[in-house]
Amino acid sequence: MTDQTPQPNETRQRGLKKMSEVYGFDLPDLQGDPFFEVTVDHLFADIWERPGLTLRDRRLLLLGAITAQGHAEIAEIQVGAALRNGELDAEQLREITVFLAHYVGWPSATKLDGAVRKVLHAEKKKAREQQSANDNPQ
Repeated sequence: MTDQTPQPNETRQRGLKKMSEVYGFDLPDLQGDPFFEVTVDHLFADIWERPGLTLRDRRLLLLGAITAQGHAEIAEIQVGAALRNGELDAEQLREITVFLAHYVGWPSATKLDGAVRKVLHAEKKKAREQQSANDNPQ
């Protein structure tokens, strides 16, 4: 009989891979940081990997939960990741704020709206800078 329990390094690699997929960029392995280790090894290697929901489904649920709790700084991270990954576009993000306002209240949805506006503004600025660099190569 063989042991089917994943080795810690295998679990960490699965978690880091899923985190990169969720956020749209690679993250370093902060070995020795207990909070990071639990986040990667459990939340991302196990929970985000469960069957039944797509990454987009999970993102929508997460946006609803963090909006209800009023966590604009976390919403900003999730909105940016949703845009980078092509899960949601600007119009959908704006509609989410309108929809959630009716369920979680205007103060909480206003924080999400601010996060959406901030991320969309940063994306437009980045696109203009890239266009300018392409138009004026040095």
